[in-house]
Order: sequence, then structure tokens, then C-alpha cells
Amino acid sequence: MTVYATQPILPVLRKALGISEFLASLTVTASTLGMALTAPMAGRISDRIGRKKTIVIAAFGLAISTLATYFADSLNALLFWRFLQGVFTPGIFAVTIAYIHDEWGASEAGRGTASYVGGTVVGGFLGRFLAGFIAAHYDWHVVFLVLGALNLTAALSIWRFMPVESKKGAPPTTGFWVAVGEHFHNPLLLATYAVGFCVFFSLISTFTYINFYLAQPPFSLPTSVLGSLFFVYLTSAVVTPIAGRYIDQYGHRFVLICGIAAGACGTLLTLVPSVPVIVLGLALVCNAVFVAQTCANSFIGVAAKTNRALAVGLYVMTYNIGGSFGAAAPGPMWRNYGWPGVVTLIVSVQVLTMLLAYRLWPGRPNKPALAS
Repeated sequence: MTVYATQPILPVLRKALGISEFLASLTVTASTLGMALTAPMAGRISDRIGRKKTIVIAAFGLAISTLATYFADSLNALLFWRFLQGVFTPGIFAVTIAYIHDEWGASEAGRGTASYVGGTVVGGFLGRFLAGFIAAHYDWHVVFLVLGALNLTAALSIWRFMPVESKKGAPPTTGFWVAVGEHFHNPLLLATYAVGFCVFFSLISTFTYINFYLAQPPFSLPTSVLGSLFFVYLTSAVVTPIAGRYIDQYGHRFVLICGIAAGACGTLLTLVPSVPVIVLGLALVCNAVFVAQTCANSFIGVAAKTNRALAVGLYVMTYNIGGSFGAAAPGPMWRNYGWPGVVTLIVSVQVLTMLLAYRLWPGRPNKPALAS
């Protein structure tokens, strides 16, 4: 709900702080960078102190850092608190993915992960929609006051109602760096990490720079409408659980390639100078990314047999490194070639994603021997 909330208010931040589009985009990069740096450690910590305890601590940390952003009085202060929000997020996201694999098992992890990713879809929409609506009527600082209060409510709910994991494993027997090395020597995990990098690059690139594009003539959409664009996220809350069933039936590779192909078509549709067509294209991009996210996260349960939380943490790290590049790397394309240049870059990355999955992922679903 919080990590990408500045996307619809980037034009507002640019004007209020007197900064460029690139510097405004760093408010997205800061949070994704924080996630990338701490994701592996979150998984390792949860292996030692427990899944729920880690999630609860991270949820309260996220709430406090979001509330503190209300007092940010400069770009540097804003970037600091945005970075800290990213630091706490993997303790929720990565550890919950590991929690699902532990509690549901490989045979049902696809559907379990799809349900959870559907929840992240709703949170992602709500954060962006509220940010756009609030910034259109109040000072942008109020965005973080409201989101912080909602995060605090969520943290209290997790602490009170989330069941403690039933399958408490032994603490890790291998050192952190040894375990990291094992995962990076697993070709299936390497392929999954590369897919995650590309998937998040395409999402963040699209939903960061589309705001600058639509805020300009001939569209000149106000901030409240830019925030409403994220209603397209809600379609993914319906599609993603359906994709989970297809993953269990047809395999991760087939579902991911179909999803990303649809996303590439959606990216190209945003070149049509019509807001309804652009919204349709954005919906296809959203669905492609969250279907791919479900494929990649559930495939980790097949590819990693030991130190699974760390494997998920490393995935979240590479995924968010991709997001950090997605927020910043299209800047030169935007300055020199406008939105068509950004689209060219995004579609290239989407094609690369499909090639990676086709060449490096297995074609059959959930074969235990694949992780050897």
C-alpha cells in the first residue's frame, strides 16, 4: 500500500519541491532500493526468530516510518523515509511468501501464492488511489499521514489475528553467505531472479512515466484522475487467482509467457492517443506483471529445497533492483524520445522476460527433480 504510493503524485512532488522528473522518480527508486538491500536478511531473520514475529516487527516499522514521512520538509528527508519504508517491506512480503510455502506445501502453493498476490494487488491500488485523491485536495504530506494510520491498523490486525506458523523448522545449519552461494549456483533460481528483475522493471517503468505522459497536453489529466488510473490494478485481483489454478495445471513457464505476451501488447496500446485505450493497455500490463509475479514466487518452491525464505528474499532483492532501474533508467529515453522511447525500452524488456522463461524454465509443472 505504501511503497509505490508516490507514483500518481510525481507531478505534484516535482512542482512542490521544484525538482526534475528524474529526481521525483527517485521517491520510487528509494523504496525499491531499500527493499532490495534488506530482502535477503528478512528471510534469514525469519528462519531464526519465526515467520509471524518477523512480519509483525516489519509491519510496525513500516507504519512508523510512513507516519514519519508526514514531517519531511525536503527531498532528502522524503527520500530517507521512503528508503526506510522499503527497508521494512520485505519483512512482510518475502516472509509471507515463505510462510505460504511452509504452511500449504508445493502442491497448493500456486493457489496460495496467487491469493496472497491478489491481496498485494488491492493494497497497491489502494495506496496509489488514495495518494492521488488526497494530493488533489490537500498538501501531499497528508498522503503519508493517512497511509501511515492504515498501516498501523494493519500491523495491529496482523499481530492480533495472524496464526503463528505451525511448522517451525530448525535454525539454518549453513552460514548466510554459504546459503546465498548455493542459491546463486542453482540455475533455476538464477533464471527466476532474472525474470523477476525484468518483470518489475516493466511495471515500475510503465506506471512511473505514464503519469508524466498523461499530465502533459493533449491529455493534461489532473492528479486525482492519475490516481484513479490505478483502478486497473483491481482487474489483477480477479485474474491472478485464476492464473494460480492454471499454473498448477499447465506449469509456470506456459502461464508466464502467455501473461507477458499480453502485457507487451498492452504496452504498445498505450501509444494510441486515447485515454480509454491507454487504460486498457495499462490493465493488460498489470495483469501480466502479477501473473508473472505469481509464477515466479510459486516456482521458487520448486527450485529451492533448503533455506527457502532466503531464496524468496534473494528473489525480492533482484525483483526490486529491477524496479529501481525501472524508475530511473527510462529517464534518458523520456527526455530524448518521450513516451514512445520509454515504450520501446519496456517492450524490449518484456520480450527478454519471455525468452528467459522459455529457455531456462522447465516446461512441466512441479517436477521434484527439477531443483537438482
